[in-house]
Amino acid sequence: MDRILEMTTFVAVAEAQSFSAAAKKLGLSPPTVTRTVSALELRLGARLLTRSTRNVRLTEAGSRFVDDARRILSEISEAEQAAAGAHVVARGALRMTAPVLFGEMFVVPVLREFLSAHPQVVAQVMLLDRVINIVEEGVDIALRIGRFDDSSLQSIELGSVRRMLVASPTYLAAHGTPQSPDDLHAHRIAMSVGQSASHDWRFGDGAARSSVRVAPTLSVSTLRAAIDSARAGWAITRVLSYQVRDALREGQLQGVLEAFEPAPLPVCLVFPPSRRPSAKLMAFIDLASERLAAALVP
Repeated sequence: MDRILEMTTFVAVAEAQSFSAAAKKLGLSPPTVTRTVSALELRLGARLLTRSTRNVRLTEAGSRFVDDARRILSEISEAEQAAAGAHVVARGALRMTAPVLFGEMFVVPVLREFLSAHPQVVAQVMLLDRVINIVEEGVDIALRIGRFDDSSLQSIELGSVRRMLVASPTYLAAHGTPQSPDDLHAHRIAMSVGQSASHDWRFGDGAARSSVRVAPTLSVSTLRAAIDSARAGWAITRVLSYQVRDALREGQLQGVLEAFEPAPLPVCLVFPPSRRPSAKLMAFIDLASERLAAALVP
């Protein structure tokens, strides 16, 4: 049996966790999918999937093999695209992920510019305030904010963002400006529950590192609501500098306790390594690196 077909079928079943769903995706009959996976297991001499009446799960051997199968199928696809000239002209689907607010403010505008310049490309961007496994999810590139230590991925650092407290001049004039983190106990705090699961706000780095447990007067589910509360002169809130860039420039907000800020966080483009990066990915990296780096300039 065709080994490529075996691997393609196995990966589809593993991702769908269902023989019938994989069959529908591949345009095959469920019995054909079942026979193909069984033939693969027989040839390898290993059980790759456990079946039950409700679902299909990878065995330990299957978990190891599915990563290798994805890599091999990707390399075959890249080789075919190279032969067809896909590495010369940007074409195909580009999948990306980014934090919600950063994506709305900067990534989506860059994608619109990119798609206008490359009409043979379509894009899907997932705006999520959590880190996903981009290899498992089939994502081409991700924008990440924070320390990056995954050696299995390539990264391009674009700049950095500050972790800062902000308030409006009106609020500070009415309630006073905190001089130390402990002073926050005497102030109204607006906090997005999505910013941090902890109410412990950290300050400084190294030997000067400290934390203060804040008791928010207002807890909201979106960052925009917390920022709007600070802009309205109602409270102090914690943000990343890019999130209030325009408000800082226009004087609607100003930094608080800036001398106590922790070290800035790096902002990176992250993508799986490839011997032949596709034209669409390289073209997007070239444009996004320039545009997003400029967006991070204070």
